[in-house]
Amino acid sequence: MALVMYDLDGTLLDTAGEIAQAVNLTLSEFDRPPVSQDDVRRWIGHGTGWLMEQAWHATKVGKSDQPFTEVMERFKVHYADTAGIDSQPFPCVMETLDKVRELGIKQAVVTNKEGRFTDRVIDAHHLREYFDLIISGDTLPFKKPNPGVLVHCIQTLNETLTQSLFIGDSEIDVATAKAAGVTCWAVPYGYNHGQPIENAQPQRVIADISVVPDFFRSH
Repeated sequence: MALVMYDLDGTLLDTAGEIAQAVNLTLSEFDRPPVSQDDVRRWIGHGTGWLMEQAWHATKVGKSDQPFTEVMERFKVHYADTAGIDSQPFPCVMETLDKVRELGIKQAVVTNKEGRFTDRVIDAHHLREYFDLIISGDTLPFKKPNPGVLVHCIQTLNETLTQSLFIGDSEIDVATAKAAGVTCWAVPYGYNHGQPIENAQPQRVIADISVVPDFFRSH
């Protein structure tokens, strides 16, 4: 057997629009200006808490003593409403997930998005059937870039490092895979904090995930 693990936001799905909607709905409640979708794209990758913190600090006007816990509670409400309504799979994603499954290769998602939002997005796009395991940002006591998330995934599915591949879109993904000793291929269209993914030095930059089966043909 073999295993391919995917990041979610920016790798399988373009979710920036619906996340930006939730961020701006939250900001408007506190009389703050909206942020751009490009800003949100740069902030995706560390989980929604970190992302909302960036938006909150970026829109600071004068002195604010608003407890950030209240801000996050409102964001969670809004994102629960917008998650899955405006996102789309990137090109070749659905066909590739089908093909990899047909080849008998196990598939998993490893994301820093919190589980309640991961579930909503995956179910909105009817993706659950493709995955043998889904690891969200709050599934384990740690998350990417801690290599333990990939190690846990591989061990849980009874696979090996050499027969496992991780597909991501950010320096966080590449660093996680390198620390775990897992081969990492990266797509150039995702959310890498506005930086070219080549700078993170993955083993291979791929135009889209359609080439994933190539890895297993050579192993």
